[in-house]
Amino acid sequence: MSKGTVRQIVNALVILGTIVMNILANALPLNGQFTGDISDRFQVFFVPAGYVFSIWGLIYIGLLAFAAYQALPARREDAALRRIGYLPALSGIANVAWLFFWHYNLFGWTLVAMLLLLASLLATYLRAGIGRTPVASRAERWCIRVPFSVYLGWITVATIANVTDVLSLTTWGGWGLAPEMWAVALLAVAVLIALAMAVTRRDAAYILVLTWAFAGIGVKQAATPMVANAGWVASAAAALLAGWALWSARRTSA
Repeated sequence: MSKGTVRQIVNALVILGTIVMNILANALPLNGQFTGDISDRFQVFFVPAGYVFSIWGLIYIGLLAFAAYQALPARREDAALRRIGYLPALSGIANVAWLFFWHYNLFGWTLVAMLLLLASLLATYLRAGIGRTPVASRAERWCIRVPFSVYLGWITVATIANVTDVLSLTTWGGWGLAPEMWAVALLAVAVLIALAMAVTRRDAAYILVLTWAFAGIGVKQAATPMVANAGWVASAAAALLAGWALWSARRTSA
């Protein structure tokens, strides 16, 4: 069995296992707790409304598309997939580890797993050359680039939220700043990340995920006008950046 075949099998099996575990985490539920119910225990402001988490359905579809695409015999020695290597499998392992830590209330370890997930997705993103190298085909765009742009976008938001959750369990006083102010500051940082992705990568898919999440924060935090308004402003800014990134990418391609 060739190295390419082993890579294809490992990535496909881990991706399928990751999706199954994410479904079972709430279907069982794991350790008798639902993922969203655990999240609701944290009194933090950088968290979107529940409907926003439906984006996982889109992420699963993208991962399944990638798993099927990379498993094709014709893709066994594909240069882009060889560069990506086993990183998708590593991200899946980190994802499942996070689920177990979260459901068993090991919140400090969830941050370790989340950072590993973020790092593996970022490495996948960079090795795929998203926003930097020409797209070889539509299949590559929709089965590699868009799925990992969306996934990385969501995990960027999730990492910030995870950090705020863990900090809320400590005695850290926020250096004298109110939690609402920290939420606004984090939204500003996230908008700067969106700006960086627009300028350097012209990645509309990534930025649209942030747009979706910021709007969800606006909805969730309606009772706290400072945070809600900041969420809506951040969402509008990200939407404009996504539009510019899409226009710029098409103009460059033309």
